[in-house]
Parts: sequence; C-alpha cells; structure tokens
Amino acid sequence: MIRDEELEKNTELRRERQGKKENGISISPAVLDKTEFVKGQSLSQSSVSVVRCHPAALTKTIASPGRGILAMDESNATCGKRLASIGLENTEANLQAFRTLLVSVPGLGEYISGAILFEERLYQSTVEGKKMVDVLVEQNIVPEFENYRVFVPLAGSNNESWYQGLDGLASRSAAYYQQGARFAKWRTVVSIPNGPSALAVKEAAWGLARYAAISPDL
Repeated sequence: MIRDEELEKNTELRRERQGKKENGISISPAVLDKTEFVKGQSLSQSSVSVVRCHPAALTKTIASPGRGILAMDESNATCGKRLASIGLENTEANLQAFRTLLVSVPGLGEYISGAILFEERLYQSTVEGKKMVDVLVEQNIVPEFENYRVFVPLAGSNNESWYQGLDGLASRSAAYYQQGARFAKWRTVVSIPNGPSALAVKEAAWGLARYAAISPDL
C-alpha cells in the first residue's frame, strides 16, 4: 500500500511540473521520459502500488489535482470515423496504432489520472507488443472498464430505455480486475421530453445502486 507521504510527494511533483508563475516568470510543465517509469524512478513505484492499494488511496490518485479521466472507450465505428477524416481505413492495425498513440503520449500521466477502456482494450497490446494496461499503470494512470452492456427499451414506460448488464456483473468485474482494471463506469439515461416517468427514474436509481453495491466487493 502506498503511504500518505508518498502520495503527497507525488502530488507536489505533479504540481511543480504542471507549470506555475513565480515572480512573474512562467514555468512550462516538464515532459516526462517514459524510461523514468521503466527504470523504477520518479512515479513508477507509486504507480504499481496505487493500483493494488486501499480504495481510499486509489480515490486520491484518480481525483489528484490537475488531472482528469481519459475516455478512450469509443467503439471501433467511432474510431473509424476519426481515421477516415485523415484518409485512413478502419482496420485493426490502424485502430491499434491509434490507441497506442493515445496511451504513449509523453507526459500523459501528468494530466491524466484514469483511462476508461472497453473490455477488449483490457486485453490488447500496443504496436510494440506491450499491454496497454501496463503502459497506463507505468504512468500512474488507473485503468477503468465500461461495464454496462446494451441500451434497450423499458417496457411500460413513455418510450424510455434502460441499460442491461447487471447479470454477470460480479464475474465480469472480477475478470477485468485480474487484467488490471481498478474502477468501473456505469451510466443511465432518462428521457426529459416525456417526463421522465417514475418507472424510468426508479429503474435508473435501482441499476446504479446495484452496480455501486457489487463493484466494491471485488
């Protein structure tokens, strides 16, 4: 488990590298060399500990000042549109290269604390053959997985919908945890123009509550 003083030290390091003004002089944020992590220097020791430590320390890492969460859980079809905009085909090789670019940007861990991944991304590797999850962890970025399944019509509602996925949630989450994921994403949608109906609100609240109750047990 990472100690509180180590967390504080790492937080101060990030603040210094994010750039600040002293005596009217602007200091630019430093660009990290990924070899620092590989050699066990800088934030590398904390990055390994953070993803295996107590939830309180994990939360501190995810919510650390000056950093945010990278949503890279877009579908292959959505990625294909981005590739098409620069004249590239939507092939597995191009998708892998695109995602490798995302996770290996120098200094990414200075500004990103967590990354949302689709299930398949937890098992994928970069073009260099390294697991994407490992690349994230080495930069003190906590891997996250999207755990809901299908958005389907809600019977008896005002043309509203709900997310399926609670069935098998515990077993899926356990498998994702073994792959390196340490927190999960679940969401719901309510229809504003037609209500939302009491049924839809109740279903949404129940689904979110069940998800929240199951996930911490892993």
